[in-house]
Order: sequence, then structure tokens, then C-alpha cells
Amino acid sequence: MKNTALFFILFIAGTGALSQNLIGYNNNEIRKYMKENHKEMSINKVTNSRFIYLKYTNSNDNQTLLFFLNADSVCQSIRLICDRSVLPEKIKEFNSSYVRSSENRWIDKHNGKNYLIEIKDEQWSTVVTIEPDK
Repeated sequence: MKNTALFFILFIAGTGALSQNLIGYNNNEIRKYMKENHKEMSINKVTNSRFIYLKYTNSNDNQTLLFFLNADSVCQSIRLICDRSVLPEKIKEFNSSYVRSSENRWIDKHNGKNYLIEIKDEQWSTVVTIEPDK
């Protein structure tokens, strides 16, 4: 599962942010990984009574990375919000690395588990979500 996390950190590194899938990492492991491997991303203090998450942004504020945590502070899903210009690059990257399941959706198979990677091209941004496949 931690190797899947490597994918997401490398993914974002390719766009100036992060691309290692850190699903299964706890709060402290994510903070340590980000501090050591993605100094260009800064953690932001967030207060939210509905969700527990870590929020990172790059210095240009054009990429936001969210690690959604469960009550035990373990990452359950990841969301990257970035500039729309990366969409063609991400599709090409995912087509070469993962099994395409439908348009803008891929499956990452790792340690006997499947993770759904989905890209949504929205009006002002591109949103990449990684979560366990149900």
C-alpha cells in the first residue's frame, strides 16, 4: 500500500506538487513524507468539523493537495486540485501506468488491493482523486 502512495507523490512531482498515493499512511507519516520529499508544498492549518484532513499547497497557490483521514488519523483518500493545463499530461501518464477502466478513470493494483484514480475536468481546475476501489 505504501508503494501505491509513492505513485501519488511522483504524480504531483510531475506537476510541481506530489504524486505518491499515501492511502494507509497516518497523519505523522504523511507530514514526515511531505516535509522530506516535497518542500515546495506547505501545510495549511484547517478547521473543519465535518472532515479530518491535511491540506498542502504549493508556493504559487495553483495546486492543493488534500489527504482525507479517518477518526484514527489514517489516510482514506487523496485529492489533488490543480490547473486545467495538466489534464492532457495526466491522462497520458495514467494511460501508461495504470489499467484504464473508463474515460478519465484508472485502476492502480497494489498489494492485492485496487485503487480508483479519477480525473475530473471542472470549469476552473482539474481534480484528481485516489481512493480504494469499492
